[in-house]
Amino acid sequence: MSDPAAIREAIIRALPQDTSYSGEAPPPKYLYTPPAHLKALSLESQLVVGTRGVGKSVWTASLADAELRKQIGATIPQLEKAEIHIGFSEHPDLSSYPDPGTFSELLNKHGFDAYIVWRAIAARWLSRQLGESVPCNSWPETVDWVRNNPEPLARMVQHASGKFKNEGLHDLLIFDALDRLSNSWQVMDEIVRDLLRVALWLKPYRHISAKIFLREDQLERAINFPDASKLLATKAELTWERHDLHGLLWQYLLNASDVHGECLRRVYTDTVGTEPRHTDSKWSLAEELKRETPSQRKLFKALAGPWMGRDRRRGVPYVWTVSHLADGQGRTSPRSFLAAIRQAAEDSRERYQDHPYALHYESIKRGVQKASEIRVNELAEDYPWIRPMLRPLSGLTVPVAFADILEKWKQAFPQEPQQSITNDVLPPEHVEQGWEGVREDLLRLGVFELRKDGRIDMPDLYRVGFRLGRRGGVKPKTR
Repeated sequence: MSDPAAIREAIIRALPQDTSYSGEAPPPKYLYTPPAHLKALSLESQLVVGTRGVGKSVWTASLADAELRKQIGATIPQLEKAEIHIGFSEHPDLSSYPDPGTFSELLNKHGFDAYIVWRAIAARWLSRQLGESVPCNSWPETVDWVRNNPEPLARMVQHASGKFKNEGLHDLLIFDALDRLSNSWQVMDEIVRDLLRVALWLKPYRHISAKIFLREDQLERAINFPDASKLLATKAELTWERHDLHGLLWQYLLNASDVHGECLRRVYTDTVGTEPRHTDSKWSLAEELKRETPSQRKLFKALAGPWMGRDRRRGVPYVWTVSHLADGQGRTSPRSFLAAIRQAAEDSRERYQDHPYALHYESIKRGVQKASEIRVNELAEDYPWIRPMLRPLSGLTVPVAFADILEKWKQAFPQEPQQSITNDVLPPEHVEQGWEGVREDLLRLGVFELRKDGRIDMPDLYRVGFRLGRRGGVKPKTR
């Protein structure tokens, strides 16, 4: 087996500094499909729910990419006969869907319902598939045509469904990143609800469907209209279990370039006794290594050793790392996990060059610090109100009585929370309920945890980034 310094360097080279693809599809060699995600990727699943960083945008881009779709199709054969089109995402494509500014103008300036706008997006795509003519010089022109031509639109959809049936194909429209479309909950609810209604509109056509990626809070607020249960029956959640995260890690490590890949593949082979599979110019781990098995645990032990300290009292790195990157609802994002491992390797190289394993346990703790910073930044992008609300709590030690948190908030924000949030960001969902509403939103998001004695706790993932303390816990990073 290679020496720890070589493994350490190989890990750093294998894991990118930024694992966010910003709406783009990942390279094929890094595409990893956790077994739990197969339902979400199937054509039958129309609602896919997940928090930030669990892969909603990655799967949107991957399904729309012909090469990656073929790769996914190895486990979901129906995708091989699917025509896939993106109906909205964070990646701009003005010919296929309006950008946020244009979408807002369609609603506010032109007075269109979001339902008509979403149907216009579908109409543009289907008209291209059929070679039929729909006004496309501007989005107001397309939306106006859809509003004033319900029968021609219905005939177009019916014609398209028949065409796809005859060709043995299925047409799938994918929608993602809806939170980019408004900073008002009322408008956001309308946009999401009307898109769900469009999914129902397409449901009778067996060869045309929509797949909508949403946050849980968006779905809960919008799924309150007739026949919504028909969509809820197709709901799937994007979650990453501990074994999924370790499987993803080794997907990256096995596909490192040059001597670094050779080094890590040698670690894999020496540890589990078999070589990784090599097909289509990429390496992949055996199915057994995608689940929590003794072999998967042995792989991480080969990198990080048996304990998070000098003996068993401090825990096992395989378990400790993921659990300390979980939010208050036990969810760990792949981005946080990979960032923590890369930082742990860099810190071990700098501080513990003579350690017998590539990852020192103290460096893994510093990796959690780094991942916490990244996760806080991600959370603040989706919920911009969180950073100003958590900043006054810096220096508190958790668990803490909510009364102490409330005192800090009232000192920082003499007004009610409704007046403390700027108008250009989406406010806390239950801000109208005052500080108790903000507390409930933080609990629902997994930033706060409620202890049995009523005190508020905070998982390390957020506590470290927001600079709160805990006796004996991972220390917040000093400025």
